[in-house]
Amino acid sequence: MPSKEDSPLVEAKLPLLEAHPLTDEREQDQSFPRRFWLESKRLWHIVGPSIFSRIASYSMLVITQAFAGHLGDLELAAISIANNVVVGFDFGLLLGMASALETLCGQAFGAKKYYMLGVYMQRSWIVLFICCIFLLPLYLFASPVLKLLGQPEELAELSGAVSIWMIPVHFAFAFQFPLQRFLQCQLKTAPIAWVSLVALVVHVFVSWLFVFKLQFGVVGAAATINFSWWVLTLGLFGYVVWGGCPHTWSGFSVEAFSGLWEFLKLSAAAGVMLCLENWYYKILIVMTGNLENAEIAVDALSICMTINSLELMIPLAFFAATGVRVANELGAGNGKGAKFATMVSVVTSVIIGLFFWMLILILHDKFGYIFSNSKAVLDEVNNLSLLLAFTILLNSVQPVLSGITLPFSSFHFSNMSSINIILFNTPF
Repeated sequence: MPSKEDSPLVEAKLPLLEAHPLTDEREQDQSFPRRFWLESKRLWHIVGPSIFSRIASYSMLVITQAFAGHLGDLELAAISIANNVVVGFDFGLLLGMASALETLCGQAFGAKKYYMLGVYMQRSWIVLFICCIFLLPLYLFASPVLKLLGQPEELAELSGAVSIWMIPVHFAFAFQFPLQRFLQCQLKTAPIAWVSLVALVVHVFVSWLFVFKLQFGVVGAAATINFSWWVLTLGLFGYVVWGGCPHTWSGFSVEAFSGLWEFLKLSAAAGVMLCLENWYYKILIVMTGNLENAEIAVDALSICMTINSLELMIPLAFFAATGVRVANELGAGNGKGAKFATMVSVVTSVIIGLFFWMLILILHDKFGYIFSNSKAVLDEVNNLSLLLAFTILLNSVQPVLSGITLPFSSFHFSNMSSINIILFNTPF
């Protein structure tokens, strides 16, 4: 039985990373542009590969939705409900729960307890796998649940059928998310990017083969997600176990089964922080299904939410990188450096947000063609484009600021902020 000193919550008090050798007092005396440039280089060393891997993995869901959109309005609505509501429901929860590893693995790495990184990842696998089992009824009974929430019968039935076909990707999340955090905490971001690229290329080919060549329809589009996500998951797992992490992976350990309750509590707190923000958009899509012309309304809102979620991968990459950089400076006893790192991260993310804000405003009547040829859907997307542009701009700040809480394991403030978003913005 592990001692109290070995528990994850106690170890969470350790510094996240070792002091960065470049953040010394001499740098504080340099000009502001020079300091900004040096901090940007450190930031982009983490952010660059993280952005690519996040966009590549999420693009697999977007590509599936785009292929389904060219099959028909009903098919697009069904795959949108399955992707954004059913899969999206546990995507946010499991992704948030896995983010606890950014604290625990990072602290173990900084304390040179390299063996514990592998143990923590295995604990996360166990906790997330159990969570997947409890969430499984959501996939199995998606049709009656959607009907209960007021979705049209035909849409609910097809969405339920698609959801059942997407059960394998549901379990892939439980293994892929911890693997990604495990590697990211060691700054091994390049392998994540390369494996994500391979999985994305495979997904495009398999989607074309299943949907257009073999004409498997919307079920074929859903099946491609399973194949591609498991290519991504097994690719990362292969890199870890076949020599990519010799110091932090020493095989499976029975220690992974100890301290699960404390690990679960920490993971749950992290999961709530992210999933509450994620669920807000899912609630909007479900409520849209109660409007007249539900298929058109769901299609249009899902397209906008998909674009928003795809762009959100960039602020989420800054979210993780900000946590690492702030903890790095705090671990070195450099509070001013932590503040400056936060400022650079926020400014950079806002500049990127302004770029996409302008891009949406310019292409307001064009980007919908990626997902649909229906004039009714495209007109609704055009009407929502202004709101989408400002949503993207505002989302470029909030996730980055949330990243500051990671080094402290201070999830409660972020959780309350997310609850306020849902309570005061959902149109009941």
